[in-house]
Amino acid sequence: MAKAMQDRQQAVEYPEDDVIRVLMVQHARIRELIDEVERSRDEQRREAFEELRALMIMHEVGEDEVLRPLVEEGAEPDLIEVLHRVERLDQGDVEFARALTELRSAVDAHAARLEGWTFPLVLESWDLDRRRLLGRRMAAVEQAAPTRPHPGAAGEPTSQWSAGPAASLVDRAVDALAARN
Repeated sequence: MAKAMQDRQQAVEYPEDDVIRVLMVQHARIRELIDEVERSRDEQRREAFEELRALMIMHEVGEDEVLRPLVEEGAEPDLIEVLHRVERLDQGDVEFARALTELRSAVDAHAARLEGWTFPLVLESWDLDRRRLLGRRMAAVEQAAPTRPHPGAAGEPTSQWSAGPAASLVDRAVDALAARN
């Protein structure tokens, strides 16, 4: 929870729609959701994990399609692969707790790399108007992003652009059906 609070405190240093603030707020929420999944049980845990999964997928798709091509940074499929492994496990199983710890470590490494390397590069290279434009673009991309992991497309913007809209529609239909049951 301390890292999430730190992310939120740092995020307020940037304008609301600045791509850096958008990403920092998402990092904070992802960390909060991992904490919530760890401490909750049964239906509460399932709901928290569904929100975590959807946010992580939207976050990664947004980064892959908006930020990474502009900073020529390599893709990060490992994060989605770890999420996919966690998703397949029974949430009451001991292995789920271990995999969730692995996911937290992957999220922390991802955020540290982004905040320590990518963000300084973005701040040095782009003016505020461009960062705000990218923040708005990221929000738009996330509206069309899938809500479930598709490891085959992770880190591949071409795959995401071609499969993303269809995967998003299918994912959202599956999510709606699951919510009814």
